[in-house]
Amino acid sequence: MPVPTNKSELLSAINTTFDKLMTDLKRVPPARVKEKTLEGHAKGTLMSPADLVAYLLGWNELVLKWLERDDRGDTVNFPETGFKWNELGRLATKFYDDYCALDWHDRLARLQDVKNRLEQEIVARTDEELYAISWYDKWTKGRMIQFNTSSPYANARGRICKWLKA
Repeated sequence: MPVPTNKSELLSAINTTFDKLMTDLKRVPPARVKEKTLEGHAKGTLMSPADLVAYLLGWNELVLKWLERDDRGDTVNFPETGFKWNELGRLATKFYDDYCALDWHDRLARLQDVKNRLEQEIVARTDEELYAISWYDKWTKGRMIQFNTSSPYANARGRICKWLKA
């Protein structure tokens, strides 16, 4: 899928990859959702399908936090307060822990909800705000949103499909 360059393409990319991912996540046998047999986000670690959904939830909610802070005129701490870009494995582990109390059904429902909220945030913004102005370093808001939504959805889908076949 080509890299989105406007709001319409971004929404399409998010919805297309998300819908395909959710179809595959619904095929995960409930008895196996906590089975740590997927390659983890940190080198040399394993995660479960439930952890993978927690990872997506964490990043999606983090994007909403970035947008909310920016809208208020507050400083946005990329990627997250207390984390540097070279500590994403540690951040992934935090996300696994943040959502460990949610059962599989609740994780999927919450992932749907956060995707819907992100979609509303995107719809409320102009193409100019999303793609004409650098937001973080050289990256626009649209690109930062895409980096943390449709791209990870596609990656997660690949992991889940491979896992389901094994």
